[in-house]
Amino acid sequence: MKRFYEKFQYQAASWDRPRRVIAKIEWHPGELFPKVGFIVTNLPMEPDEVTRFYNRRGTAEQHIKEGKYAFRWTRLSCKRFCDNEVRLQLHALAYNQATFLRCIELPEAMADWSLTSLQLKLIKIGARVVRHARAITFQLAEVAVTGPMVRAILIAIHRLRAPPSCACPRS
Repeated sequence: MKRFYEKFQYQAASWDRPRRVIAKIEWHPGELFPKVGFIVTNLPMEPDEVTRFYNRRGTAEQHIKEGKYAFRWTRLSCKRFCDNEVRLQLHALAYNQATFLRCIELPEAMADWSLTSLQLKLIKIGARVVRHARAITFQLAEVAVTGPMVRAILIAIHRLRAPPSCACPRS
């Protein structure tokens, strides 16, 4: 793939003055025509930096949109402000947990799941709590997430643990 950038001034009929336009042209192998995109901006950076900036911004907006739809964090319908504050914090915690799960090395069958899928199939699943003399066991329904999938997730999380920061020498 070959990528080119061009910058130029352009003034549409409805604009009061010319604006800076960045054009990104990509030639993909086997494609008959190039892919061309335009960004109208006032950022003074180089064209490739402007494109990266707007791509990161678009990614951030997608994460926000995904959080709004997966966790409904805009539904703050409590009468008291402090209740809505707690509700928003819980939504943010759920979003961070799902994003964390998406960032670790998930099993291949789960690798492309959206936040909504992670929430519905992994977090909002039925479980039964069984108390034993020395342990508490969660028995999860094996509908969308199988036992091997859960074990793979736990192994991936375990690999993230940092070793102890220092070992105290024995005197």
